[in-house]
Amino acid sequence: MDLPAVLFPLWLLWTAAAVAGLVLGFAATRVRWRQLDAAACNAWMGAVVLLLGLWLMKGGLKPGLSFHLLGATVLTLLMGPWLALLAMALLLLALVAGGHGDVLALGLNWLLTAALPVGLSSLLLQLARRHLPAQLFVYVFLNAFVAGGLSLFLSGAAGMLALGLGGAYAADYLLEEALPFYFLLSWSEAFISGLVMAILIVYRPQWVASFDDAAYLGRGPEI
Repeated sequence: MDLPAVLFPLWLLWTAAAVAGLVLGFAATRVRWRQLDAAACNAWMGAVVLLLGLWLMKGGLKPGLSFHLLGATVLTLLMGPWLALLAMALLLLALVAGGHGDVLALGLNWLLTAALPVGLSSLLLQLARRHLPAQLFVYVFLNAFVAGGLSLFLSGAAGMLALGLGGAYAADYLLEEALPFYFLLSWSEAFISGLVMAILIVYRPQWVASFDDAAYLGRGPEI
């Protein structure tokens, strides 16, 4: 979703930018920068570049109503929530630098397309760890597949709510014309998120910060 600044009042845009700045500043303090693995960092940066390409492949109905895969759940599982928030901010900055977004709407877009889905994915991961058995099926199905679909749908629904409350589009138009697209796209997001994470934990588990062989497979790392 790419919300244009022209559809919202300036006070909302500046408030969203201030909130986003505070959250990003807090996220930066939570990252253990000196403990980051070099190979994992390269993988994470590669994921951001791939995601940038996916975001550029989008379709849309009208300004503010664009449809593309999100990738927030995959980034959260790969990097953890704090690095994922920073990575998606970098992604949005790259899009704005390339002429694919408004600088004034950066904060609002980040809150809706990064903070909300990353927060939901992180919450589901914590709930699964606390209340469900540590099983590979639970990790792939719930934390990747289900979380991926829900995160995209939540982001789209929040964006439509912002557009509706801002008076950009009528509520019936958003519900009848835009909501079905986000519902269908959420299934694609769910499938791709589950598939990508299943492949990574088999072939490159060291890249996945949220996955632990000993916890999910009952064995230690191979020597």
